[in-house]
Amino acid sequence: MLDLLIHNATLPDARSGMSVAVQAGQIVAVAAGLQAPAQQTLDAQGYLLSTPFVDAHFHMDATLSYGLPRINQSGTLLEGIAVWGELKPLLTQEALIERALAYCDWAVAKGLLAIRTHVDVCDDRLLAVDALLEVKRQVAPYIDLQLVAFPQDGVLRSPSALANLKRALDKGVDVVGGIPHFERTMQDGAASVKLLCELAAERGLRVDMHCDESDDPLSRHVETLAFETQRLGLHGRVTGSHLTSMHSMDNYYVSKLIALMAEAQLHAVANPLINITLQGRHDSYPKRRGMTRVPELLGAGINVAFGHDCVMDPWYSLGSGDMLEVAHMGLHVAQMTSQAAMHQCFDAVTRNAARVMGLEKYGLEVGCHADFCLLQARSPVEALRLRATRLKVFKRGQLLAESAPSEAQLHLPGRPGHTHWATA
Repeated sequence: MLDLLIHNATLPDARSGMSVAVQAGQIVAVAAGLQAPAQQTLDAQGYLLSTPFVDAHFHMDATLSYGLPRINQSGTLLEGIAVWGELKPLLTQEALIERALAYCDWAVAKGLLAIRTHVDVCDDRLLAVDALLEVKRQVAPYIDLQLVAFPQDGVLRSPSALANLKRALDKGVDVVGGIPHFERTMQDGAASVKLLCELAAERGLRVDMHCDESDDPLSRHVETLAFETQRLGLHGRVTGSHLTSMHSMDNYYVSKLIALMAEAQLHAVANPLINITLQGRHDSYPKRRGMTRVPELLGAGINVAFGHDCVMDPWYSLGSGDMLEVAHMGLHVAQMTSQAAMHQCFDAVTRNAARVMGLEKYGLEVGCHADFCLLQARSPVEALRLRATRLKVFKRGQLLAESAPSEAQLHLPGRPGHTHWATA
């Protein structure tokens, strides 16, 4: 007997009337109209059954800290970094864990079951590292949490950052991070990329660098990142995050750069909510959007994911853990409004992001983990349009969260009262 049988589901590839069978936490069958005895059955009623959402770029050590110790009055990137610097000496491990666990609850309710989070290693106490390692342990049954050792103040600029980063990796942090554009000089930035990629190669780890998060078209550290990836044979294991300077680069140079990135099999992560908020702050009009060249990167065969980046922290006072909100913004900023492009935006918060993290057995095929969410929508495009309600969220075939369908009772003059379904 099956553990779980979901029937009458629509899948992201538009197949409808589909059944998904689960046994021992794995998908054992995907077929139309499958009939089999099961301990639990679920009628999907034609709604969209999707793989869970994946956030390829987040800062969980700062999440839900908005207003501590003060509010970022200007809303700029640099004041946000300054506020975070003021908060770090006041942090406690207990408060970090409490806020991170609260955010993980939000995430599960939104069908977000895998997160790559950067954790600042420039505090010699490594409080945030220890806190998030504990959070990772606690949420392991329901969230795949991957930690990046992130030298927020620059691995060369901050005196103890390199030693701290190595200590964090020794403690069990998963990925090597960096921020080359925040080093003192362009030369130091390039040197930091080389140093950190070599460290990752020595330890057999992945790399994810905040790269060129700037409006400066001459911030070109992703070129060095592609070169070092190629030199060290790190193909497919390296991610360039943000890449906002590409928005402002000369088109001829970008034509060379994207080819180098594709050759090195870099992943790219854009953060639409934050990129559109923080970039272009020195512009009058017209104002640059700031988000990297998502359609062009995808067109070159580069794997592109979207990240939430921030939720209620020194850099961003909004956010709710909803990756459909992230994809919705990315769709608009990149003008990706063709049917195919809108599906690519849905992929950017699901399967593309899973590739960035290197998640295994992620998908809706036989042999994959039985991790999925049922959305109150009939297609990925409709899910994006509505930021669809997560009706059911499953991990290894076990129900983690459920929400009532979104609907409104209308009482209009001259018309009989009726229910308005949210997707109508």
